[in-house]
Amino acid sequence: MDRILKAARTSGSLNLSNRSLRDVPNEVYKNFDEAGEGDKWWEAVDLQKLILAHNNIEKLKEDLRNLPLLTVLNVSHNKLSELPAAIGELHMLKSLDVSFNSIMKIPDEIGSATALVKFDCSSNQLKELPSSLGRCLNLSDFKASNNCITSLPEDLADCSKMSKLDVEGNKLTVLSNNLIASWTMLTELIASKNLLNGMPETIGSLSRLIRLDLHQNRILSIPSSISGCCSLAEFYMGNNALSALPAELGKLSKLGTLDLHSNQLKEYCVEACQLRLSVLDLSNNSLSGLPPEIGKMTTLRKLLLTGNPLRTLRSSLVNGPTPALLKYLRSRLPENEDSEASTTKEDLITMATRLSVTSKELSLEGMNLSAIPSEIWEAGEITKLDLSRNSIQELPPELSSCASLQTLILSRNKIKDWPDAILTSLSSLSCLKLDNNPLRQVPSDGFKDIPMLQILDLSYNIASLPENPPFSSLPHLQELYLRRMQLREAPTDILRLQQLRILDLSQNSLQSIPEGFKNLTSLTELDLSDNNISALPPELGLLEPSLQALRLDGNPLRRYGAL
Repeated sequence: MDRILKAARTSGSLNLSNRSLRDVPNEVYKNFDEAGEGDKWWEAVDLQKLILAHNNIEKLKEDLRNLPLLTVLNVSHNKLSELPAAIGELHMLKSLDVSFNSIMKIPDEIGSATALVKFDCSSNQLKELPSSLGRCLNLSDFKASNNCITSLPEDLADCSKMSKLDVEGNKLTVLSNNLIASWTMLTELIASKNLLNGMPETIGSLSRLIRLDLHQNRILSIPSSISGCCSLAEFYMGNNALSALPAELGKLSKLGTLDLHSNQLKEYCVEACQLRLSVLDLSNNSLSGLPPEIGKMTTLRKLLLTGNPLRTLRSSLVNGPTPALLKYLRSRLPENEDSEASTTKEDLITMATRLSVTSKELSLEGMNLSAIPSEIWEAGEITKLDLSRNSIQELPPELSSCASLQTLILSRNKIKDWPDAILTSLSSLSCLKLDNNPLRQVPSDGFKDIPMLQILDLSYNIASLPENPPFSSLPHLQELYLRRMQLREAPTDILRLQQLRILDLSQNSLQSIPEGFKNLTSLTELDLSDNNISALPPELGLLEPSLQALRLDGNPLRRYGAL
């Protein structure tokens, strides 16, 4: 503990999570005023970040006011029953997480913490929220789910920067028109599992809204003003009491997921057949038939219809694959309308980009692309990008802007040059697949900019590795695939990869295996099939029992040593 406190004196950040603490150490409240023996007082800084999550803390003292420069405070997953009034004296506080406690009331003083941007008070025992919270004008991310809150204070309308609101699992009966109209910056609204009996008419003012989740309420209808939610990509209305849908629903051009399961719908309106949906859930309603125009919704990957009294469709169609059902419905259209139902490559790209807004994963696999379309850079923060099975020859500079990218799949393209200019900006990359490309040469320093890489696949890039590939610059590598690379010997740098679990060297020209393989103690799978290996070093037996799969077929083995 002393070592951690000492380090915090110079960093300004203290993490005491998961330490079974019953109380906050007094040294924390003193803001390290008393320098320890040997400490340099001039290097000490005020505490700015304090993490106390996952402990058994029952109380925060009013001495919290002694930490005036605190910007982040996390006391989630503890046993707090209240918060000190001193919370309002933390005028620099931007992020406050008190979730998963037993707090029954948020003190009015919270309104004086005017720098607050993110506040999470979910999973407590709150019955109300203080009106003073409306004075936190910078509040943009507010989570109060799984409490017993019956209404939201109207003063929250002053929080005009609100972009994410989660009040799931409460006892709300209404979302007021005034509040919704005031939150024009809202991108995510979650109010599922409440007692709402309607949607506010002002919902249409939320033109930036991407995700709207109101499932498991008592909502009777969707207002026609929903057409104003022009950015909506996900709309969840399952487990309500809807009996009809407004025609204006068909105007939501960016909608990708529409969940209407477990309502009382008797028909699906023709206007909503204009939507370019990927997922449509109509299960457990009162539908007796479907408009044939649904057949024109060719972007649908999943159409769920079980639990409806459908009399015009065979059960094999209802329970079968979606494409077959869509094809049948198209067959019931007039011929001139059926011809308009084809899906273009541009439609698929638009749909994939739209879905990535919330999933942060974008797949354009197998679309016969020769270049990456500009639309994908509108998808925002992407963590996974799959461009495999295309005809891409080079990567655009815009890819450098995807700083959050963790997985990049470029398999089966026509990339000739190592994308070092792009990789320089992708320091968070953990998975890179460049297999089945005509790569000319991997530079000797090609891996230096992606040190966090855990999975690397360079298979079927014949003779593309340098003489001594620098795999040791990838200390976190866990999976390495080097199939069919015309390797005559195993790269010696592999022996320094202490976290390596899977190594594939199959379909090469290896004649021997280095004795040093015995040091790869994390290895669980080793594929040496289809090489020219005639003998194995007995030291390979030292990998037992961690080694679970060893593939040796296709080698002229004469002896196995002492294995």
